[in-house]
Amino acid sequence: MELQFPKSALSYLRRAAWEIKNEEQTQEVRLADSFPDIGKILGAWGQPLVRSKEWLSSSMRISGGIMAWVLYIPEEGGTPRCVETWIPFQMQWDFPQTQYDGVMRVSCLLKGIDARSVSARKIMVRSVVSAAGEALEPTHSELYQPGEIPEDVQLLRKSYPVCLPTEAGESVITMDEELTPNASCGPIRKIIRCSLQPELIDQKVMADKVVFRGSAGVQILCESEDEKLHRCDFELPFSQYAELEREYDPYALAEVIPAVTNLELDVQENGTLRLKAGIVGQYVIYDRPVLEVVTDAYSTQRQVMPLRQELALPAVLDMKREVVKVEAAADQEGIQNIDSAAMLSHPSQRKEEQGFLMEIPGSLQLLGYDSDEKPTGSSSRWEREMEILADEGAMLLARSSLTGKPQATSNGFAFDLAADIQVTVPTGIPMVTALSLGDAAQLDPNRPSLILRRVGDDTLWDIAKSCGSTVDSIREANALTEEPLSDQFLLIPIL
Repeated sequence: MELQFPKSALSYLRRAAWEIKNEEQTQEVRLADSFPDIGKILGAWGQPLVRSKEWLSSSMRISGGIMAWVLYIPEEGGTPRCVETWIPFQMQWDFPQTQYDGVMRVSCLLKGIDARSVSARKIMVRSVVSAAGEALEPTHSELYQPGEIPEDVQLLRKSYPVCLPTEAGESVITMDEELTPNASCGPIRKIIRCSLQPELIDQKVMADKVVFRGSAGVQILCESEDEKLHRCDFELPFSQYAELEREYDPYALAEVIPAVTNLELDVQENGTLRLKAGIVGQYVIYDRPVLEVVTDAYSTQRQVMPLRQELALPAVLDMKREVVKVEAAADQEGIQNIDSAAMLSHPSQRKEEQGFLMEIPGSLQLLGYDSDEKPTGSSSRWEREMEILADEGAMLLARSSLTGKPQATSNGFAFDLAADIQVTVPTGIPMVTALSLGDAAQLDPNRPSLILRRVGDDTLWDIAKSCGSTVDSIREANALTEEPLSDQFLLIPIL
């Protein structure tokens, strides 16, 4: 006869796509009639914004753009002029067709931006966006658990702790702030550039809610009424929560990726700054259940044939954040620094014998005054390598971000670079789904009731199964509380 185990659904999120894309866009900007002819380009800056996300049955798509600013000195000299433009971008990640609509997460970085004059009235702006895109589709696997089992049948039960993505969504943070510039900036006449850098301080699951908090670093380059350039920095704390579909135990984890969706900054009549911004917190909840399954079975009275199936799961092995210090050299002799802006991409990776080698390149845009009090711009590049240990067959997911702001050093600038790393590996859990049971056999009356056996490399289960005993009987006969040593001899009761 066949004894089928009852089954239940183990729900989780399957990763349909994970890929880092770099997209280059160029745009020709014609000066307004009121602007003077171009003399020298001092620098270019940008802020990526994610405007929309769309799930298609076999792909996901995002749309957004770069708020770009180009600062130049007019051909006849004088006060620098700033040109603003919007550089749209659209990215698509393809994957095999899914049965259900899923959840998308994306992290966009400005990998680089530069500008050059193509004529006295035209500027060519080039930007490169680095985007880490992730598509998660709801799915489930069948988990088999034994029902009513005959008393003579012995089951080997094993517990497997796993970490699985089970729920995802997003929560929107809206900011509307009035900012007061430092007194050293003086009355502000014009905003040259503005950037918003959200950074999470804490993220956790609390029963049926995901809670996260952090701060948004606002960097502003402005021109005062005395025609001088100044840098203003602000830290704006934020906190947010989202309702979850169910309650989780205290061991569940949350991973939140922020993305900037909107940024507006205006100078008010009273001299303050009005900031309007939008940040979306894209979260994934990782549950950490302990799965108990039957992996083997036998009987001392009849033939038992287990029917097996492998439970395949995308288990997460490790989630961590690595923070390293990066230094960028800069020729600062005779230069009074005004503004510095770091740009970087998401890591590229190469498989190594012991894991992965990640490479994270970037650049630093500098603006300052020379010894003649004239504005000057420069840039320098840097590259950082990180080694991540991982087993064969593991998959590495890594995103980059900046923490804090660049700090001046004796030969340039230093800043902290964070890499959020997740190591996953396909996990196969052997699982008995049914038992084929033979008829009860007539026991041999001449069999021994007790034998002596050396343990060797076998487990108690192996010994009990091969000798026609049970694990509990062997433990009781030998007063065992744990697995015996390999050179130990055991009394084996034969049932």
